[in-house]
Amino acid sequence: MDVSASPNSSGSSSRKSIPRINSTAEFAKYVGLARTTVSRVLNNQPGLKQTTVNKVRQAIEETGFTPNAYALHLKGKKTATVGICMENLLTPPVVRKLARLQQKLKERGYSSLIEVLEPGNSKEVCRHFLSLRVDAIVFVGHFIEEEIAARVQEFNTQGTPHVVIDQLGIINANTVTLNRTKAMKMVFEHLIGLGHKRFGLLGLSGNTRSIVDRLAGIESALNEHNLTKAESIVTYDSKYIRKNDFDYGRSLASSFSLDKNLPTAYAALNDEIAIGALHGFQDAGFRIPDDLSIVGFNNQDICSMPKPLLTSVDQGIEATADAAVKLLLDQIDSLDTNPHVVMIDPELIIRGSTSSPKY
Repeated sequence: MDVSASPNSSGSSSRKSIPRINSTAEFAKYVGLARTTVSRVLNNQPGLKQTTVNKVRQAIEETGFTPNAYALHLKGKKTATVGICMENLLTPPVVRKLARLQQKLKERGYSSLIEVLEPGNSKEVCRHFLSLRVDAIVFVGHFIEEEIAARVQEFNTQGTPHVVIDQLGIINANTVTLNRTKAMKMVFEHLIGLGHKRFGLLGLSGNTRSIVDRLAGIESALNEHNLTKAESIVTYDSKYIRKNDFDYGRSLASSFSLDKNLPTAYAALNDEIAIGALHGFQDAGFRIPDDLSIVGFNNQDICSMPKPLLTSVDQGIEATADAAVKLLLDQIDSLDTNPHVVMIDPELIIRGSTSSPKY
C-alpha cells in the first residue's frame, strides 16, 4: 500500500512511498541488505553492527513488517504463544482467571490463543494449537475427564508443556486447583461452630470431581462433630432444572420453605444460587441471618449486593493463575519436567449472611 507524500515547507515532496512488504526477501530488498543479514537481526544474533540493527529496526517501523513467527520456530526459535482451552466464558470467576493468566503470560513475553472447548473436540483444538507451534497448552475449567486425560498423555509423550487449571485427578497432569474439599470443610466448620446442626445444600448434587470433592469436605466436617449425613443434610436439587442460577436458587428456597423440619443453614454451589435462595427465603418471610444462614462460593463482587452481605469462599484466583504460569514456564524452560499438583488454599470470607441460629 502506498502512502501519499506530504508537502514540505517549500512545497515539494520529501517522503518516499512505502511498499507493502509480504516476505523477508521483499523486506531485505527494501532495506538494501542481504536477506541473511536481515534474518540475523530478526533472530537477535550477535556480531552485528549497531548501525545495521538500527537500520532494520527503522525499516520495520516504516513498513510495519512483522516476521513470520512460525518461520522463526523452524529456525529453532520459540513462538512465545500459549494455547488456552476454556470451559466457557459465562462466569465471572472463569473470566477473571483468564484475564490474570493472560496478564501474567504477557508480562513474561507470551501471547495467548484462546478457544472455548466443546465436548469431544479437544483433540482437534489441541492439534490446531500445535500446528500453530504454540509453546504450551492450558486447560481452564471442568471437562470430560477421559478426554482431557487422553490429551495429557499425548502431551507427555510429545514433550508438550501443559497445565490443567481447576480439574483435579487427571493422571500425570500438571495441575493447579483450589482445594475444594478443604473449602467446604471450612464452610461447615464455621456453620457447626455457630451452632447449626441441620443443613440444606443448594446445587451441590452430581458426580463431577468438583462436586465430589466438596461433598467429601462436608462429610469430613460432619464426621468430626458426630453428625450424620443422613440426618443432617437435605437437598431439593432434583426438583428443578438448573437454567438460570438466580432463579434456581429462588426455586430451591421455595421448596425448603415448606419443609416442616427446616434446615437452619445453607451452602450453595456458587454465589448466584446463594443470592437467589437468600431472596427466595426473604420473600417467604424468613430473616437472614436471624432465622437462616447462607454461604456462597467464589466470593464475587455480587456478594456485596444483597442485604445482608453474603458469606462466601474465595478461591484464590490470582494465586491460581500465578502458580499455573510458574508451572508452565518451568516446563517451557526445561527446569522441571516432572508432573506436579499445586493445591490452592481457600479463604472463607465471613459477612452478614451467617450467624448462630435463633432457637
